[in-house]
Amino acid sequence: MRNFDLVVIGAGPGGYVAAIRAAQLGLSVACVEERATLGGTCLNVGCIPSKALLSSSEHWAELKHLSAHGITTTEASFDLSAMMARKDKVVGDLTKGIAHLFKKNNVEWLNGRGTIPAPGRVQVGEETVAAKNILIATGSDPAGLPGVTVDESVVLSSTGALSLPKVPEHLVVIGAGVIGLELGQVWSRLGAKVTVVEYLDRILPGADGEIAKTAQRLLQRQGLAFQLGRKVMSVTQTGGKASITLERRDKGTTETLEADAVLVAIGRRPRTAGLGLEALGVALDGRGFISVDAGFRTNVPGILAIGDVVPGPMLAHKAEEDGIAAVEALAGHPHGAPDYSHVPGVVYVAPEIASLGATEEALKDAGRAHVVGKFQFIANGRARAMATTDGLVKVLGCPETGHVLGAHIIGRNAGELIQPLVLAMSTGATLAEIAASSHAHPAMGEAVKEACLAALGKPLHA
Repeated sequence: MRNFDLVVIGAGPGGYVAAIRAAQLGLSVACVEERATLGGTCLNVGCIPSKALLSSSEHWAELKHLSAHGITTTEASFDLSAMMARKDKVVGDLTKGIAHLFKKNNVEWLNGRGTIPAPGRVQVGEETVAAKNILIATGSDPAGLPGVTVDESVVLSSTGALSLPKVPEHLVVIGAGVIGLELGQVWSRLGAKVTVVEYLDRILPGADGEIAKTAQRLLQRQGLAFQLGRKVMSVTQTGGKASITLERRDKGTTETLEADAVLVAIGRRPRTAGLGLEALGVALDGRGFISVDAGFRTNVPGILAIGDVVPGPMLAHKAEEDGIAAVEALAGHPHGAPDYSHVPGVVYVAPEIASLGATEEALKDAGRAHVVGKFQFIANGRARAMATTDGLVKVLGCPETGHVLGAHIIGRNAGELIQPLVLAMSTGATLAEIAASSHAHPAMGEAVKEACLAALGKPLHA
């Protein structure tokens, strides 16, 4: 029987990063992955392929607006199969890169489904290996709708929506969260009529309300339709088409949508089934997540868990931080659990939406005093020059200490613009210190400085 200091089950962003870092710290490490390629859901059928299609479809959509730059195009067309091939190449190159990193860092890849038959043992196919510690990093699966069967042909999960062979005439997206909006925008840009159905009366649950309203307005302007406050009663298929029956929550009346394809994007759930956790007595919380302490240890000695299977944001970069913290503690270098309030979230639609920390609604509900600073991109010189003036920067701060309590951006490259505010929250930098730092001109980042100035009551360009 082979012996390892650590066996990681799952080679997604949390698992493979944890495995590499543990090996760098001198531990003997194996990583179990049942897919034929490394990288988990994020790299294979999630974050990376969706961003590849978003990028390709954005280039196509931008052709319609080049006249503002004095550029005229004629007889333009797109090749969906070429877009898909490019997406697959991006994924393939990155998965090969992780395999190379495993070899470079002496991480043993055990290809197959991993189970834990007993503490200190991991079974992969016919082989059982011994492990001083086992790290569960199995990620998550798309959540399903009761009574709705996903066949990846007409009724799709995010996986199927990334590989459609043709553009549907009408795509109904169930769920107005990150995945639904991103994939909805891809297919809308490529010519599909897209209707987004949401149980709540708003899009992007959990996002700052002002930012969500702005996003809905801009997405509607781009052609997406929204049916909010609707409960999905049934999805039936006939002749390669789908019929979706909805109930209006305000009136109790029903209505029907006909579609060529339906994307079910109502969230994700931790992937813990089949690992043997019940027999081991590993504790789960009421939502099915594995319960862990600040060191990511479960109640069973020698078994740890990170990423989507434990509470917290279900984000790839959060899983990475979990994994690094967990294995560094194992190697005798503990630095504490990540502060999830400092973890940014990004929706990669256009314009991008980035969020960090508390929303204004959460601060009000908690009765917490705060200041608000906003700056619209329409007043930013670089945004004007690029003709990307939609959106704003919004910062929330403590009136006593000046610390950043939250930040929310909708606009071009919002996912990059949020990063200085992440650093500010992590290091305790104040609104005044951000505002006093020099920002290049002309640049979109000046909007962050201006929003901080506005929160301090010292706006310059607003």
